[in-house]
Amino acid sequence: MSTEAHGLIGRIERYLDAVPRARADVEAVGPFTLFRSRLTHPFYARPSLGWASGYVTAADVIALRARQRDLGLPETIEWLTEIAPDLSTACRDAGLRISEHPLLVHHDPLAVPVPAGLRIRRIDNPDDPVIPAAQIVGRLAFAAPGTDISDVGAAERDTAVEQRAPEASEDLRQLIRDGHSVLVVAEDEHGVLCSGGHNPVGDVTEVVGVGTVPSARRRGLGAAVTDTLVADAIRRGIEVIFLSADDDAVARVYERVGFGRIGTACVAVPE
Repeated sequence: MSTEAHGLIGRIERYLDAVPRARADVEAVGPFTLFRSRLTHPFYARPSLGWASGYVTAADVIALRARQRDLGLPETIEWLTEIAPDLSTACRDAGLRISEHPLLVHHDPLAVPVPAGLRIRRIDNPDDPVIPAAQIVGRLAFAAPGTDISDVGAAERDTAVEQRAPEASEDLRQLIRDGHSVLVVAEDEHGVLCSGGHNPVGDVTEVVGVGTVPSARRRGLGAAVTDTLVADAIRRGIEVIFLSADDDAVARVYERVGFGRIGTACVAVPE
């Protein structure tokens, strides 16, 4: 790994430790930091900041899982391979399943066209009525990973919004209100088709949750939303803009809007 890439990985690792601290209570469990969310969305555990390929055993992971169960939290661990390359083995030995995701950093601003008939906009008003639909669009997108097109679209979105409790969007509204999260949507005359956000902390931000309803895929909506998020981050003086893609196919979409792979993000969950 080059010196520049090593420095970027270090900045991203510090960011990933900092983001949940503003929204969670923190507890050390062996070599891990466990984030106990104060929001409705649960967090995870990570190797404690300062990890330098330290030795960890399956017993350490088992102890962490026991503590997560005691607290009623998901038994989830997240980390960067470049920071903790040996953690996958310990997690597998402790009965966890590992998924690996390309980690990409933005390096080359590119002109991305807005698809015809669509509007891309940043949600500046935390009381904007489209916020629930934006969240549902993300949920529908990630329920069907990848880039394949299906019939799931506006009808499923609208039904889910109607069934959604109003308070279910309050966490995101508050994050937007406090400046901790930026939300961008792509919409046509019938509503939101794609959404995504970024979460700035200092001079680093992560692009998160970019998803398009399956019926509207392969039209460039995700690229346009991502480009708008990147432009917003640059205007804010952000120096490092990164994301983790679901798989290599999705990573190639982000590469077309100026991102390049720098590492691998891992998630461990129970079998």
